[in-house]
Amino acid sequence: MMIDGVLNLNKPHGITSRQALDRIRKLWNVKKAGHGGTLDPDATGVLPICLGKATKLFDQLQKGIKSYSATITLGIATDTFDASGQVLMTSPIEHISEDRIESVFKGFVGQIDQTVPMFSAVKYQGKPLYKIARQGKRIENLPSRLVTIKSIEITSINLPEVAFRVDCSKGTYVRSLVNDVGTELECGAILSQLVRTRSGIFRLEDAYDLDNLEERKITFNESVVPINVVIEALKQVV
Repeated sequence: MMIDGVLNLNKPHGITSRQALDRIRKLWNVKKAGHGGTLDPDATGVLPICLGKATKLFDQLQKGIKSYSATITLGIATDTFDASGQVLMTSPIEHISEDRIESVFKGFVGQIDQTVPMFSAVKYQGKPLYKIARQGKRIENLPSRLVTIKSIEITSINLPEVAFRVDCSKGTYVRSLVNDVGTELECGAILSQLVRTRSGIFRLEDAYDLDNLEERKITFNESVVPINVVIEALKQVV
């Protein structure tokens, strides 16, 4: 089947971005396809799927702002920076005030030099870091990249959990941001929930659930945004 366009997929919890992509390819028998911006298996939300000739728009789609809704847990650190990893330390948090938490979060707004997580798809000497990590090896000087945290808004504090929203540039690892917050607070922190609510021109409220697509409740004609519509939308992005 020839399908040229972009699907705004709401990636479900528990599968990789690649697995979500493969299920769409199988569903519609699409040979040429790719996804924009990897989401961890435990994360959900907006995952643009480029189909057919729309794969040529991949770089343009990646340039847009990414928005996330996240929850972190203070007082614990793991090797993956989230709940799936091995616990490295725990720490009391009773002494940490809400004002201190607010201040630390605000300190990360702007351009920052962010170290990528050891458990990530970023390549080191041609090999994904997560494969090196699974072999029990560690890299002394992990790669870093300049990213921009455009805004952070704490939405609730109910210790040990803190919920927040963040707008950031492409390439930002929210897990690394959370780990850095924990380091600054001197108590550790892990990412316990993550939802991508926006990826450039695509938003969560317009995304399609994978189950509904696979159950044929929604057709590809209803869900795939044509290339010309995507191009026009990209032109409107400042």
